Amino acid sequence: MIKMIPDNRIRCSWPLGDPLYLAYHDKEWGVPVLDDQKLFEMLILEGTQAGLSWITVLKKRGEYRKVYHQFDASQMAGWSDEKMEHILQNPRIIRNRLKVFAARQNARAFLRVIEAKGSFKELIWSFVDHKPLTNYWVEFSDSPSTTEASDAMSRALKSWGFTFVGSTICYAYMQAVGMVNDHIVSCFRHQEIQNRGIF
Repeated sequence: MIKMIPDNRIRCSWPLGDPLYLAYHDKEWGVPVLDDQKLFEMLILEGTQAGLSWITVLKKRGEYRKVYHQFDASQMAGWSDEKMEHILQNPRIIRNRLKVFAARQNARAFLRVIEAKGSFKELIWSFVDHKPLTNYWVEFSDSPSTTEASDAMSRALKSWGFTFVGSTICYAYMQAVGMVNDHIVSCFRHQEIQNRGIF
């Protein structure tokens, strides 16, 4: 379904008119991300979303950045159990024990990847041959929830020790960090992102 916003530009339907969601759609979603720390942040947040709506996580992102030291994996990897119990008392994040403990586990896995490969980007972008894929969906509902690439990413991340990285989460991650451009073809962002290139 095409959604018209007061500025008359056509957008994907999913931002639902929420100003924060709208800004995320217009400025972030689908833009290729090459920075390791940002890639890590988005992986943690996508895993946090599991079972929830993205807007729920997006509204708490600022607090997560504070609590997770701006997603500094080196600091997160060194969290003590006591520190994590303290984090779980924060009412401004999603207080799910498995997800919070997963953040530490994933920080450690992230550092292992960097040690072995030099950067996280090298691993993540290898699943699309280091080049964004452009899809041409008429309706957002046409886009898949998983692909062969997200299946492969999920298997690889699990082999490195990551958790909360099932194929559905991985595909949502691919959409978010611009590995795939899944804006519907009539959305103004589809062409803008396609035109910007990557490297």
